[in-house]
Amino acid sequence: MTLLAVENLVVQYGDFRAVDGVSFAVEPGTTLAIVGESGSGKSTIAAALVRLIRPASGRIVLGGTDIAQLPEKRLRPLRHKIQMIFQDPYGSLDPHLTAQEIVAEPLRLRGRRDRAEARTLLDRVGLPASAYDRRPAEFSGGQRQRIGIARALASEPELLVCDEATSALDVSVQAQVVDLLREIQRETGVAYVFISHNLGVVKEISDQVVVLRGGRVVESGPTQQVLAAPAEPYTRALRSAALDPTTIRGRKPRAILAGVKP
Repeated sequence: MTLLAVENLVVQYGDFRAVDGVSFAVEPGTTLAIVGESGSGKSTIAAALVRLIRPASGRIVLGGTDIAQLPEKRLRPLRHKIQMIFQDPYGSLDPHLTAQEIVAEPLRLRGRRDRAEARTLLDRVGLPASAYDRRPAEFSGGQRQRIGIARALASEPELLVCDEATSALDVSVQAQVVDLLREIQRETGVAYVFISHNLGVVKEISDQVVVLRGGRVVESGPTQQVLAAPAEPYTRALRSAALDPTTIRGRKPRAILAGVKP
């Protein structure tokens, strides 16, 4: 059974339609990447999937239940099934809590207060025992992202939404986090929706890819196929920008994309 089915998703901010009729599906234990230039709607979709924002219309069917318009009271018991790893490993952690307390918080919300379980999760993401009682300011960016991953895993999710989860990290640290995510997927069967502008990372981690432009899907399919032989000029421009040595973090000056007709 399909784990997540997004059907004709629409998200609006006032009169501006940030996401316009987007549809895709994620199978259990697989990774679907969503790519596109800045402002294409990637992070808005991520926020809608975990219901940080409510869509204007469309369906988000998670494990057979449409969560798109569920009131919070009915949504709350389902939230553990879908969790997010945020882009900013500096701002997404409470600076006043220790690593152990950060990871234990979702356990507490589910009625579990086992400190040993929080420590096991920190061990699982490669942090030593000396990290348990340290606060976020004492960690590197990569270590903070590992704490964020451990916190997300504490809810025992079926799906993790990774919103630019590697973009704030150095290239070598990006590779370590990607390897960790792949290892966790092999061991647990968790599925990922991986939001990124980095096509190199997308090629390494994802099975399927959705290409967005202006809030709409312009191309989708198996990652290797789409990136090797893009059917759409916009996708080809994204790929060229990613491979261009003048690109900064995968982002080419907007001129190369502005020249591609919608």
